[in-house]
Amino acid sequence: MLNIGTGPELRVYLACGSTDMRKSIDGLAALVQESFELDPFSPCIFVFCSRKRDKLKILYWEYNGFWLYYRRLERGRFQWPDTSAGKTVVIGRRELNWLLDGLSLTQQKAHPQVSAKRVV
Repeated sequence: MLNIGTGPELRVYLACGSTDMRKSIDGLAALVQESFELDPFSPCIFVFCSRKRDKLKILYWEYNGFWLYYRRLERGRFQWPDTSAGKTVVIGRRELNWLLDGLSLTQQKAHPQVSAKRVV
């Protein structure tokens, strides 16, 4: 689980489609500002995914500096929105955690209900 920012109102922006993972903080911040017309210094989380859907970068401004988180999957792929959804998709922190766990954003619940059977 990603634990950054405060409060449930923190907005999470997913950059639809793929992003060049060679970009660092400055390149991603410029992308947020120029392409998405958003403020990279705002209290928001900006998430970018590679073409193969196996790498993510998360850009987040806190107090006086940027955080850049990087996650690479050894197996599997992230369930990532394509460009037909627009330039960005806004999700909540709960959905971001689903995404980081490899789950789909369009599911009805995070995990299936498990019924406990009593063993005698």
